[in-house]
Amino acid sequence: MGGWVYIMTNKRHGVLYIGVTSDISSRTMQHRSGTGSAFCRRYGLDVLVYAERHETITDAIAREKAMKAWKRAWKIELIEKVNPDWDDYFEHLA
Repeated sequence: MGGWVYIMTNKRHGVLYIGVTSDISSRTMQHRSGTGSAFCRRYGLDVLVYAERHETITDAIAREKAMKAWKRAWKIELIEKVNPDWDDYFEHLA
């Protein structure tokens, strides 16, 4: 089973949350409904601005750990490379 690394935010250049999941649609819905992470709940992070598919969940976890260690500017650069308008990618998953 594969995995996803994803980034949630509350607005353009706002607070960022990097997570990992095997089911990106369900996990995004959890964050939006307030049943995801406490961090997302606290800061109102409900916009999926980045999602990256991996062949295995192990690969996704390794990538998540690496990305969490990045400087904020690198994370923003990654988002803007594939999503310059910070659109909500959740609509594209359906």
